[in-house]
Amino acid sequence: MEVKELLSKPVWQMTGEEFIFLNRHALQEKEMGVAQPVADKDKKYVYGIGGIARLFGCSIPTANRIKKSGKIDRAVTQIGRKIIVDADMALELAGHKSGGRR
Repeated sequence: MEVKELLSKPVWQMTGEEFIFLNRHALQEKEMGVAQPVADKDKKYVYGIGGIARLFGCSIPTANRIKKSGKIDRAVTQIGRKIIVDADMALELAGHKSGGRR
């Protein structure tokens, strides 16, 4: 079995054998000390339009307009309906002081 092929396959389409193979492979890499990507713990994220509204201290419709304006596009990651926003970058891109709120 090719690990790269299995990693791109949705879990719900895997057989039990394929899933266990990937799990064992991951454990072996961990034991050998292969570097795994680590999330940046210093970054703060907000989620969804509600998160944008809280970040900027505005209403939901205004948060929608901010997102649609494109000003904070570099800070926004959207996968389907899930929206993840790098809070500090969004504030910086929108012209607010870094770390400050409206």
